[in-house]
Amino acid sequence: MKIIKDEHNSKVSSSQRYQIYELFDTEIFPFLSLNIRNILKFVKTDILEILEEIRLRANRPLIIAGNQFDYFVEPNGKVTSIPDKGYIVTKEDIQKTLTLISASSLYALEEEMRSGYITIKGGHRVGFTGKAVLEQGSIKTIKDITSLNIRISREVIGAANKVIKHIIDPITGRVFNTLIVSPPNCGKTTMLRDIIRQLSNGIPSKGFKGVNIGVVDERSELAGIYNGICKNNLGIRTDILDSCPKGEGIIILLRSMAPNVIATDEIGKNDDALAIEEAINAGVSIITTVHGSNIKDIQERPVIRNILAKKFFEVIIFLSRNNGPGTIEQVINGKNLNILR
Repeated sequence: MKIIKDEHNSKVSSSQRYQIYELFDTEIFPFLSLNIRNILKFVKTDILEILEEIRLRANRPLIIAGNQFDYFVEPNGKVTSIPDKGYIVTKEDIQKTLTLISASSLYALEEEMRSGYITIKGGHRVGFTGKAVLEQGSIKTIKDITSLNIRISREVIGAANKVIKHIIDPITGRVFNTLIVSPPNCGKTTMLRDIIRQLSNGIPSKGFKGVNIGVVDERSELAGIYNGICKNNLGIRTDILDSCPKGEGIIILLRSMAPNVIATDEIGKNDDALAIEEAINAGVSIITTVHGSNIKDIQERPVIRNILAKKFFEVIIFLSRNNGPGTIEQVINGKNLNILR
């Protein structure tokens, strides 16, 4: 269903508008209930361009959020700061959206649902809450879904331009072991994606020819693979292991694909740390991310603290959204914690 609205006062160029239409028409709207779809198609393109989340909560107003904004959406698609004017999401809206996301078979997605999210076409992630069903003390699935959060994934070519020089040894051309740190929704996955692309393709201006990169894309967000088709550009020398746990995936790539670099998103488990250590000891560079705001934050997590204590990471990049997602706050030397940028 095409977006239909008056763009007379839009600040978005015609080419940008087309890309936004294409994104929402093909990757977002098909997974929304008809009611929600018919409302959001009238939201201004300027807002859609920076939209990051669509939140559906049963019997509460429809909310969209983006670059430091949070709006309620009226039934006519206008945005407002007044909750009472917002369209009230029904339980039926949530059920129909779930049916579309799961292609009418939630059972087939039970493994993903155990993690609290489902990845849809384009690498967009749908988080949800409801009633947890336990089996032998562990979560088997989640049912009676009451809330959905659709997080919109966007590829930003050039996102890593300001940090890429810190990641490559200017003398040997070796890629440094790199950790990207940021709170949620601050652009670390977007940054990682563009680092992978640039390292894979090569950077002629820096005399860097490109290297073989193995990617463990556990949540299908980096490459955006859907039905075997890769949406995002991760470069010409990149091999992607989709929907595989990070620790296992790193070992598989290490043994089978002879990568120069292995990249993965959001480490945190002990298995991740053991696999990273094995890769680094084998001479393979690691680029990965972790949630946090500063060194103190990540040192409070035992697994990350142990990795930092072993000084595996040569470069640590801290991001925020102070000037929008992907704001580079600091780049430090992971060996001695000296500030590089």
